Amino acid sequence: MDKLTKVLTNKFGYDSFREGQKEIIEHVIAGQDVVAILPTGMGKSLLYQLPGYLMEGAVVIVSPLLSLMQDQVEQLKMLGEKRVVAINSFLSFEQKEMVFRNLSTYKFIFTSPEMLQNERFNHALSSIRIAYIVADEAHCISQWGFDFRPDYLRIAKWLQQFRQTNVLALTATATSNVVKDIKSTLLMREPYEYIHSLDRPAIAYEAVEVENTQEKLAWILGRITSTSGPGILYTQSRKKTEMYANELQKRGIRVAYYHAKMDQDDRILVQQQFQQGQLEWICATNAFGMGIHKDNIRQIIHDHIPTSIASYMQEVGRAARDGVQSIASLLFTATDVEQAFYVAMQDFPEEADIRLAYKSDNIQLQLPETTARILEYWKEVLTEQETTNLFQTIKQKKWTEILRLYTILQNGVCIREQLLHYFDEQLTTRPVHCCSKCSLHINEIIDNRKQPTENREELDWKMQLDKLLRS
Repeated sequence: MDKLTKVLTNKFGYDSFREGQKEIIEHVIAGQDVVAILPTGMGKSLLYQLPGYLMEGAVVIVSPLLSLMQDQVEQLKMLGEKRVVAINSFLSFEQKEMVFRNLSTYKFIFTSPEMLQNERFNHALSSIRIAYIVADEAHCISQWGFDFRPDYLRIAKWLQQFRQTNVLALTATATSNVVKDIKSTLLMREPYEYIHSLDRPAIAYEAVEVENTQEKLAWILGRITSTSGPGILYTQSRKKTEMYANELQKRGIRVAYYHAKMDQDDRILVQQQFQQGQLEWICATNAFGMGIHKDNIRQIIHDHIPTSIASYMQEVGRAARDGVQSIASLLFTATDVEQAFYVAMQDFPEEADIRLAYKSDNIQLQLPETTARILEYWKEVLTEQETTNLFQTIKQKKWTEILRLYTILQNGVCIREQLLHYFDEQLTTRPVHCCSKCSLHINEIIDNRKQPTENREELDWKMQLDKLLRS
């Protein structure tokens, strides 16, 4: 047994590597920059965890979401690793100071792009040995950095002081243009690239065009109450997550809602209940999903057109991690295109916002928080006209992206084939249950419930207790 397999067995309890894992790990240990694109469920966490046990120094993992960080920390602790910490807003000032003083005692250090701008943190990092740096969910660099969280773009400047170490970028979806953004922002030097097929044969795609929102609601309630999960229902509105959950609870479904405006503790509780099987369904915005380790999700339902094909693939990719047949269903109307564009543009600076930002020294008081944060970054690096041109270009790209997804749903061509083509991949083998335009037998994919859900006598007792405590 070679050294890598021995660590795999002793530390992680696996007998063999999945396709691509060993090659990626070998390149990381050799000190090479690596871009690895593997679908959800292919074991991306192992790629940054295992090499850490064969190299001196700490592993710094830049992660996009607090819930994702906490979940990854808990995973490592369950494996018996005590030298792990997440440095984020969960920690008080005193706790952060204590962590900074003892940073050299940690093997795995999780943090956010925003925390990389903290001088005290960087001072502490510069005093320890770093084995390598990980950009988890690296597609966020391109997907969020330019128009939502510019601290992703500031990673390039931050990395200049740590370029003696190599960088591992991990994601489940990335086009060739996104890969270019990742390489550029992470200052990669001739990186090794591993791109696994994004095709998930165990996920069937279903596109359903309906007339209006009432028809959508009837379809969704009918599908969920007549078939079994576990499943995730994605919607764009926080109010809708609560409405769907309420309607389904009335019908005896073990369900909860999840969105970004909930208290962090409540979000963590819902996530844990779903992962442990106490909840059968989650009604959520796209705030839910990253870091979810649940192998047996059987259904993903969208009641809208997502704002990008990459987002859609990330979300449906949470199904069938165990390889068992599952289905992703998307309901849409002709007016959903405009609604998707509106959602995508909510925090975007208008030309008037850009003019104001370049005239004022204090835009935090004059513009919404996200818009101000975006413009503060671009004001540092571009002229007013360049910023205006940039956001006109981004706006046009987003509109084109939404239209492209709408076209995929509406035309007569295989959905799977078109989605793969978007990522420069060809469909080589068509599964038995492919999509609603090719071959799809719903009753063979989803189990029908053995009894009407209205006759179910009780919900999970923890859900009832939570509801009472919150009322």
